[in-house]
Amino acid sequence: MFKEERGSPRFDWNMIGDIGKGRPNLGGSTEVAVYRLMQFTLRDVMIQRLGVEGANRVLYEAGQLAGREFCKALVTSTDGLRGVMQEVETLLRELKIGILRIERFDEEKGEITVTVAEDLDCSGMMVCDENICTYDEGFFSGLLSQYTGRAYQATEVDCWCSGDRVCRFEIKPLER
Repeated sequence: MFKEERGSPRFDWNMIGDIGKGRPNLGGSTEVAVYRLMQFTLRDVMIQRLGVEGANRVLYEAGQLAGREFCKALVTSTDGLRGVMQEVETLLRELKIGILRIERFDEEKGEITVTVAEDLDCSGMMVCDENICTYDEGFFSGLLSQYTGRAYQATEVDCWCSGDRVCRFEIKPLER
């Protein structure tokens, strides 16, 4: 499944497997603490090996891959960018990833500002004066890039960990 050392991404949505078959008693849910245990231990090891900048680059790229694959597997809207964002709002809530709210939408420029409350990554964590949702930045970038066929950049401008009570992302298309 992951034997190739380098090259293009190997991930395929089928790698997630048949959770209903594999977890007939425990199901598809787990505690947020378990997700964070995996995320922050991976982040720590990456920082030790790659430095903060290198770790953030890997997390952003992984988020982009996840966003692209999430879009291909789950997003069905054909109602343009606004319709996609409304569908993603519903999906993130249903999957208990977070509560997405579209704060600003400039359809002409393709620029969107969203907030995510109760997010999986950091809601409830101690304040550390950092924005830490790098994976989520990549996720939004990949999702919109996949949907539009145009490169997007997502930047977290507010984070629970920097003292806010929601994570806020500015998402903009890159210049052509």
